Parts: sequence; C-alpha cells; structure tokens
Amino acid sequence: MTSTEKQEQSQIIVSRAADELRRGRPVVIQDDNADLLVLAADNANAQTLAVFDAIAPDSFVMLTNNRAMALKVAGEDWPTVRLVRPTWMKANDIAALADPTLDLSTPLKGPFRRINHVPTNLDIASIKLAKLAHLLPAVVAAEINMADIASQDLIGVPAIDVLNADMDQAVLLREVASAHVPLAGAENTRLVAFRPLSGGVEHIAIIIGDPDRSTPVLLRVHSECFTGDLLGSLKCDCGEQLRGAIDTINRENGGIVLYMAQEGRGIGLISKLKAYALQDQGYDTVDANTRLGFEVDERIFAPAAQMLKGLGIGSVRLMTNNPNKVEGLETFGIEVAERVAHSFPTNPHNEQYLATKKSRTGHIL
Repeated sequence: MTSTEKQEQSQIIVSRAADELRRGRPVVIQDDNADLLVLAADNANAQTLAVFDAIAPDSFVMLTNNRAMALKVAGEDWPTVRLVRPTWMKANDIAALADPTLDLSTPLKGPFRRINHVPTNLDIASIKLAKLAHLLPAVVAAEINMADIASQDLIGVPAIDVLNADMDQAVLLREVASAHVPLAGAENTRLVAFRPLSGGVEHIAIIIGDPDRSTPVLLRVHSECFTGDLLGSLKCDCGEQLRGAIDTINRENGGIVLYMAQEGRGIGLISKLKAYALQDQGYDTVDANTRLGFEVDERIFAPAAQMLKGLGIGSVRLMTNNPNKVEGLETFGIEVAERVAHSFPTNPHNEQYLATKKSRTGHIL
C-alpha cells in the first residue's frame, strides 16, 4: 500500500469516527498500549450516557485548557484537562460544563477537581476528534481495553490518525469538478472544486478572468461565512470582503478567490452561533471562542496552499488584513509577494468586532 493509500484509509476511519461522535455514539481512541472510550459532551443525554456508563462506569470529563480556565479550574497550561466526574454529575451537568451558552440557565457549577494527568496523544486526539466533528471540544472519557469490549461493535481510531487529519486531508485534496459560472460583476468566472481523495468537505477556487501565473496572482483566501456571505449579516464584514474581492479582482483583469470550508475560523457554524450568543452577553470574539474551549483561530492554511499548487500558482498578492494568513501560506510553500489591504467601513453591529480584530488578533485595520 502506498503512503497516499494509507493516508486515504486513515482519513476514512477518522471521518467515520467523527460521524459516530456526531450521532451520539461512543468511539475508541487507540494508541500503542492504551485505549480511551469517548463520548462527545455535546451529545450527552440520559440515553447516550447510560450506554456509555454501561460500557465504562469509571469515567471522567475532559476539556480544553481554555474551557477549564473559564470554569476557574486550576491547571498546568496543558492543552487538555481531565476533571473528576462525581456521582452527582449527570447528562445535563456535563452538557452545561461544556457549553458556556448554558451558563446563565445553570449558574451553579463546581467546584471541580482536576485529575493530575499529563495529556497524552489519546487525550489530545479525543478533543481533536470532537473538533473535527464540529462539536464543542469536550468529552466524557474512560480508560479501557479495547479487547474487553469487542462485543460492543464500536469504531476504533488510532490517535495519530486523528492528530494528522488536517494535514492528511490537505495533502489528499484533488480537483474534482470545474465549470464556467458567470457572476454578477464578474462574468468570466470559473469554479473549480477540490475534495480529499478520502471524501470529506469541498473547497472552491473562484477563478476570475485569466490570471497570469508567470507573475504573482491576486488572491483572496476567504473562509465561508453562511451568515455574512449568504444572509448579509451585519455582525461581521465577511460578505463585503467576499463581494469586494470579486469586484477588485475583476477590475484588475484576473485573480482567484479561494472559498474555504472553514466556517467560524474553523469551529463550524453551530459553534459560531454559540459564540454569537456569548457576544450578545458582552464577550468579544476572542473571549467567546476561548470560553467555548476553542483556540482564537482553529484554521490551518495547508488546504489553501495545496489548492494553489494544484492550480499551478506559487506566488500571490494576498488580499488580507490578517498577517497570520501571510505566514500561513508561506509556511506551506506559497510565496506572498505582496499583502494587499482589504477593508471596508464599519456599521453599528460590527464596529466592536472589527475593533477586536485590530486590538487582539493583530489585524491591520
């Protein structure tokens, strides 16, 4: 079996395991000499927790360090934190522990007791799998022996495959479809779809005009935003950035917009809506993401770089106000010959959002 075939097979297993988590089923994360049974806290209810407890009655709760800090749990600045699960902690308690949008309706939490356990690949992969499933990064977990529960017909997934999932999916991206699609204001446009060989989500290259690949190509790397791009939400500037990029590229006679399936800076639409709910309570975009347990930005730029390489592009003029995008593309082998400023006027609903971008995430605005 070739290395590509091995990557493809591992990603199929990871996708199946993530799907099981989304459906409320426990899965087993496997490493060399240990196994961890995990259930997504997002899906903890009386029924799913009863199934889990019947298999592994001695369990604990695992969160990211960001979420643990929000709950005032003293930590060691480890990426994940194990918490003791006392007998009184039922499904609704676990859900409230993981989801800060429930803080106001369930204000009395804790105190919680941290288990003094240095995170292993099993711990980190368990949280990573929840993120890949676009769930909150929190799980109920138990140390088990896979051989002892063989009759349960549960999916087992190697921890290393979960940890490598993002990069493996990027490497496996291939062009799968292409069509001429005239856009309002940019009629000479072609859409090229990329999908990993193992399946998974598609990213779209919007090629406007006939960009000259012998010189740096004008480029916008745009993370999909359902609320801003499609519904015209005023909470962000995403829709303006997308349409503005298409207009600018068309006026400059050619370039590309990469439309990346990385909603909410990589946390997914549902978690983004939860972050919006926290913003309504007064948290800014940074604190909302970390209070949910995520990093400020969960995206990687390897998929965008792989798409550009597939299109024969090695050097770009990048339309962005985010220095991390410049660094991200360059890390994966794309030369950024120029950063092109790309900003729009504020409105009363996104003024604080843009101010936070400038003051806390280093955007050049």
